[in-house]
Amino acid sequence: MSPGVPAHTPGAATRAGSTGPAATSRLPAAEVVADGVLRPRADGLLEAYLPSPTVQAHAANLAVLPGGDLGCVWFGGTQEGVADICVWFSRRPDDESSPWSEPVRLSDDPDLSEQNPVLFVAPDGVLWLFWTAQRAGNQDTAVVRVRTSADAGRTWDDQRTLLAKDGEGVFVRQPPVVLPDGRWVLPTFACVPMPGERWVGDRDTSSVWVSDDAGAHWQEQPVPDSTGAVHMCVVPPAGGGGWTAFYRSRWADHVHRSASSDGIAWSAPVPTELPNNNSSIQAVRLTGGRTAMVLNESSRLDATARRASLYDEIDDDGIAEGAAPAVVALTDERAEVVGAAAVQVGHGGTTPDVAAPRVAFWGAPRAPLTLAVSGDDGRTWPWRRVLADGDGYALSNNSRDGLNRELSYPSVVEGADGTVHVAFTHHRRAIRYVRVPAGEVPGAGQTAADRT
Repeated sequence: MSPGVPAHTPGAATRAGSTGPAATSRLPAAEVVADGVLRPRADGLLEAYLPSPTVQAHAANLAVLPGGDLGCVWFGGTQEGVADICVWFSRRPDDESSPWSEPVRLSDDPDLSEQNPVLFVAPDGVLWLFWTAQRAGNQDTAVVRVRTSADAGRTWDDQRTLLAKDGEGVFVRQPPVVLPDGRWVLPTFACVPMPGERWVGDRDTSSVWVSDDAGAHWQEQPVPDSTGAVHMCVVPPAGGGGWTAFYRSRWADHVHRSASSDGIAWSAPVPTELPNNNSSIQAVRLTGGRTAMVLNESSRLDATARRASLYDEIDDDGIAEGAAPAVVALTDERAEVVGAAAVQVGHGGTTPDVAAPRVAFWGAPRAPLTLAVSGDDGRTWPWRRVLADGDGYALSNNSRDGLNRELSYPSVVEGADGTVHVAFTHHRRAIRYVRVPAGEVPGAGQTAADRT
């Protein structure tokens, strides 16, 4: 544990006033200057807020581009699920002075909400962009689209649909990995519909899609017993070890972990010691062999209320007039009723005497944002550092009126010099970037021979 950073304890992320939209985070909105310029922080790190032409910006994904620039994509528009949501791209040289560029739009479907963009540099140097497209808040209609760039993101070919399934949505959040034999493995999650109901995430599962022809064709391999474990992030082996994967939990309890000897057949996900709030995580293998993860160090135990759904403020035509999130206070430790569905809310999602099926937990605080490092492939996480903090209010997606205050959906990459780059959502109003020097992260900038 790094000095001065407390371990997570239940309730620690529940800030004063976090039950209502009038509360303020520790970084007032007035201090956000989204011009892409790196500025020093009081803790010695450098940070910037990327330029954005939209009132909502969410789900950043970073990649070191061919030539060494840092690229970042995210989705932006009026609000998640609305048809004006599309993919944006910005870049900057990997130094301490150059600003992030003005973003360019890389998708523009007038009828679908285009979300969760992912950058991937293929072995031949071609830059791939994956993203999803769905109708309104119906993630069970999502398909995965793709386009590529042969010049590190300066120009792009036409988009095409890469993955689609009848009867359920296919979603991406994490980049592919390349196996030693050259096959590509793309982690996805299935958004499974319930008959007669709108999608809320209760039955989502994970898979990997495998390509043996550099992305031209794909074959799905489901992850066993993965209901509720999504956003699968695959981490390559260190030395002679195996592959590991980490997952977001729809139950808002813990980050989950699974293992594989070949990167294709996976064990069932099991909880780790890290909390999860049903929000995204990302992990990366550092050059020194350790694993770094960025996450919200909070869970349902930190929540004072919950939402019925991620999309309870919109309908199929966009933002519903006068709509407000369907929020229920957590006053009963055993169960709550949201609409007609019985919802388990016990510690860790376990209330054995409640017969209702498990349902997705929405609305747990999305803060603090923590960088954690593991030396044993994610079994334990002894080193942690808070990169951003606030009350993490996530009971509304509304960024137009400043209601949402999450610090979430991180992406993390290691630069050639060992610098750890992190980008994440700041209040859904901007993408925030933090640059952490190699010397401040155990295992960053090292070779395997440097490990102690």
